[in-house]
Amino acid sequence: MRPLQISPDTAIKLSKQLNVPIEQLMHMPQHILMQRMAQLAKQEEDAASANKPEDGSGEKK
Repeated sequence: MRPLQISPDTAIKLSKQLNVPIEQLMHMPQHILMQRMAQLAKQEEDAASANKPEDGSGEKK
């Protein structure tokens, strides 16, 4: 299996975000990496929606 074809800067950023060593990240199958990135995006989306006020103050009446 070939290492992922990503830049060193991208590898460092993903490694920190996914909490995975760079060596492990570079040899991770692409479909697993995409799955982990989707999980991370969903977690960030859920956290953002939890912090959003639900009172409707931004809506016009």
